[in-house]
Amino acid sequence: MATTAAVQPDQNLVKKDAHPFERAQLEGLMTKRFFYTQAFEIYGGVAGLYDYGPSGAALQANIISHWRNHFIIEEDMLELDTTIMTLSDVLKTSGHVDKFTDWMVKDTKNGDIYRADHMVESVLEARLKGDEEARQKEAGAAPAAAAGAAAADDKKSKKKAKAVAVKLDDEVVREYKTILAQIDDYNGEQLAELIKKYDIRAPATGNEVTAPTEFNLMFESNIGPTGQVKGYLRPETAQGHFVNFERLLDFNNGRVPFASAQIGKSFRNEISPRAGLLRVREFTMAEIEHYVDPENKSHERFSDVATLTVPFLPAKVQKSGSTEVQKLTIGEAVQSGMVDNETLGYFIGRIYLFLESIGINTSRLRFRQHMDNEMAHYASDCWDAEIHTSYGWIECVGCADRSAYDLTMHSQRTKRDLMVQEPLKEPKVYQKYVPTINKKVLGPLFKKNAKLIEDTINAMDQDQLKSMQAELEGGKATLKAGGESFEVTKEHVEIEYKTIKESVRNFVPNVIEPSFGLGRIFYALLEHSFWAREEDKERGVLSLPALVAPFKVLIVPISSNEQLSPLARQLSNKLRALGIASRIDDSSATIGRRYARNDELGTPFACTIDFASVSKGTVTLRERDTTTQRIGKVDEVVDVLRQLCEGRLDWKGACQILPAYTGTQDVDA
Repeated sequence: MATTAAVQPDQNLVKKDAHPFERAQLEGLMTKRFFYTQAFEIYGGVAGLYDYGPSGAALQANIISHWRNHFIIEEDMLELDTTIMTLSDVLKTSGHVDKFTDWMVKDTKNGDIYRADHMVESVLEARLKGDEEARQKEAGAAPAAAAGAAAADDKKSKKKAKAVAVKLDDEVVREYKTILAQIDDYNGEQLAELIKKYDIRAPATGNEVTAPTEFNLMFESNIGPTGQVKGYLRPETAQGHFVNFERLLDFNNGRVPFASAQIGKSFRNEISPRAGLLRVREFTMAEIEHYVDPENKSHERFSDVATLTVPFLPAKVQKSGSTEVQKLTIGEAVQSGMVDNETLGYFIGRIYLFLESIGINTSRLRFRQHMDNEMAHYASDCWDAEIHTSYGWIECVGCADRSAYDLTMHSQRTKRDLMVQEPLKEPKVYQKYVPTINKKVLGPLFKKNAKLIEDTINAMDQDQLKSMQAELEGGKATLKAGGESFEVTKEHVEIEYKTIKESVRNFVPNVIEPSFGLGRIFYALLEHSFWAREEDKERGVLSLPALVAPFKVLIVPISSNEQLSPLARQLSNKLRALGIASRIDDSSATIGRRYARNDELGTPFACTIDFASVSKGTVTLRERDTTTQRIGKVDEVVDVLRQLCEGRLDWKGACQILPAYTGTQDVDA
């Protein structure tokens, strides 16, 4: 049958940390097993663009499938699929045309371009690494082995700053660490000061760099043959939600809270793509826009996550120069005010559970709060789910309270009322100043300025209207609009103090937005899943959970004998009928070799077919990580596999159902 072992290794005895992680080994596996590759490779490739192969495409599809179940299905969200090409007017209104920028610097001699904050970060980290090595040499210790992964990356990227063993003053070390803790909080002027103060130069050449300048990250395009309609490839999927808000609200019978969700491609013209899949120009996003009453941001399912303990890195801790996380329950974080509201806290919990379920190591996960400069001007709170990889801490999910900014801006631009109408249990009676504009008189007199004057009056608050009424009673009022002054009289506008009775409350909902970078999650998962067998460093394994593994089951005929082929096909058909992706490997390679190359694909289980399968109807079932094997009737093993792949059974439970395979016993016919 299969390779035998009288004593089967226990899951708890598998040493996944027997060898230090090497990024180069993982990247070699990714290429060999075609998880992904640089786009247009045979033409020399294009930085920041990648193609996914069969294994990578399947892994991403499984992550997306689980995301849909975890969020869209479980949370009863409304799914959208909006256009990638986006009107310039939409992105102008949202602020992307003016503000969607990064700070860029150039090598003054050869013109190499760097993203300013990344360059500062890379140089300071290299100096700290050099300081550490110098101190170790001074103490007579060998340099830390952990530097291996970074050194491998140095060889691959000419733009990465290299560490030189130079001891720094203790005060300088503290300054560097404080800067790195706050690196996301610096604006262009502050980055320029850092570059000058610490003599930060182009990592590849050591040349001086220019002052930071802003670079818009959107890909511009034209719509139609004349080019008169300007557009962009969308930098996020969110605007597709907001411009369809009226229809979404109507579909939800006019009620909030509710959420819309979308999975799709987005594009960012990165200044200097690096770090493989972590900084690319085309990527897949999964975004949720949860619409909520601004006066009530509670969540009906908050109790489901309130007791969940999560590692938080608040803004005030970062400001102090520290990166030490605080482990609090979500209930404690919301109650203390550290997390702004229940709905934001609820989604932080759901994000944590999603990442944990697909295989992210939660000991290498934290939620970092945005600091002042990086916080969007309209956001009341924002937390990034950051995952630790060999590249450091990487933002993979953003979870922000965007307030009412987007809907308000689109409403003002289009003159559409993007708001909710909520019937009141009891009518609300109050008094207010109400302007009435005589357009028939205003228009002919002020002509092209009439609309400006009308909009200015309608935008006035109660104090301004009261003051204007008093001026009108005196004969005329002076109105400032668009940088000019205009005089109006009662003939043009009347302002009355009226009693208002409202039976409906109108409000623009606030938006809580969890936004997932699936490519980054994809890569972080690969790093967290990868290890090498203790007995052979070259035998790499991807411990992907069955939930997301590209292929769930390997079917291995013991030999090329024709009697075994029909059984292999029958078993494959049974599994595929249950939605379980399987592969038959009937190559001439040894059983051990066939197991090993599918361990590299992350395939969690293998079924081996031999001549006992023909005579007795049995197969063995192998588990990837422990390599332990069980034996049973075909249908019995298939049922166990179904439960394993559905997550209703773990390997320990499977071992309670199927007896261990020792290579000597038979299963009764």
